[in-house]
Amino acid sequence: MPVITCIDDLKRLHKRRTPKMFYDYAESGSYTEQTFRENTTDFAQIRLNQKVAVDMTGRSTQGPLLGKTHAMPLALAPVGLTGMQRADGEIKAAKAAEKFGVPFTLSTMSICSIEDVAENTNAPFWFQIYTLTDDEFNKRVLDRARAAGCSALVITVDLQLLGQRHKDLKNGLTAPPKFTLPVMMDLATKWRWGLEMLGTKRRFFGNIVGHVESAADPSSLASWTAEKFDQALNWDRIKKLMDMWGGKVILKGILSPEDAELAAATGADAIIVSNHGGRQLDGALSSIRVLPHIVSAVGNKTEVWLDSGIRSGQDVLKALALGAKGVMIGRAYIHGLGAMGEAGVTRALEVIQKELDISMALCGERRIEDLDRHNLLIPNGFFDTYN
Repeated sequence: MPVITCIDDLKRLHKRRTPKMFYDYAESGSYTEQTFRENTTDFAQIRLNQKVAVDMTGRSTQGPLLGKTHAMPLALAPVGLTGMQRADGEIKAAKAAEKFGVPFTLSTMSICSIEDVAENTNAPFWFQIYTLTDDEFNKRVLDRARAAGCSALVITVDLQLLGQRHKDLKNGLTAPPKFTLPVMMDLATKWRWGLEMLGTKRRFFGNIVGHVESAADPSSLASWTAEKFDQALNWDRIKKLMDMWGGKVILKGILSPEDAELAAATGADAIIVSNHGGRQLDGALSSIRVLPHIVSAVGNKTEVWLDSGIRSGQDVLKALALGAKGVMIGRAYIHGLGAMGEAGVTRALEVIQKELDISMALCGERRIEDLDRHNLLIPNGFFDTYN
């Protein structure tokens, strides 16, 4: 096994071992990718406040999400096409998360179905749903999630229509890939990926294909998806989805204090500060830059988590110190999956946990709940809002 010391090590292996269209799908943003880049570069501007001669023994990275204590207050975010990064990718990621002790979230646009993941894991996982106009599909897929024992629903609220991602269009992204000459030339260098894919039956969108008459095969899925995103979405519609579920709900995609207050008013158990990893509105602010404003606006009405930009344990520390109760990671674990399958997801989690633990110690903290702004050195004006 190669020596892996950081997420970038996994990212390099991911790029070498996975077909270009699927690597680019994970490692890209919309339009100019400004927001995609600033999600990480803004984290880098925040420095840590070192403390010495402090008792560092007895440390723990454990923290709660939705009232349950986990190895870290961290969850694997919903990522579409995960099963194209590696054969049976959602199952492998869910198994790694279960063994490590953090929640896994299955995307509606997953390759492995809800039932596939449930049959191969023991711990309850979370299910993510888009705000679609098709209530018949919504009810059926939520019934399936309940039957599978999913313990929380993540509703993505920032995807009423798709942001344009240039790389996906240029690569002709499909699942499974169409065998054009450029794709075949690329796949010829990714033979291990190809052999694994030949060994699995899971190559299509398992939650949709075969469950929707008008999306009975991969060729009709794109048109069905484009038609079903709810461009008339409002808070009443979100509340209807929440009532349809009837259990714990997390709203993902909040980026302003005003929307955060409205989200909290729905009674959601948590909201996630997220710009969809820079894949939707290019030019929006990074998640970390708006986090304190949202924490201040919401107060104790609901849990506030952060998504978009987390690539290290230090990033987790910074988010928690700025008031987030937890974080989600997407690309960080996808790089691990594409690099080394289930073992790579585990390694990504180990890397983040170790860096979080060591950085906490050197900041003079032993418990997650003690992290606060005193642990950070923040540039003047960093959180000033634009006019």
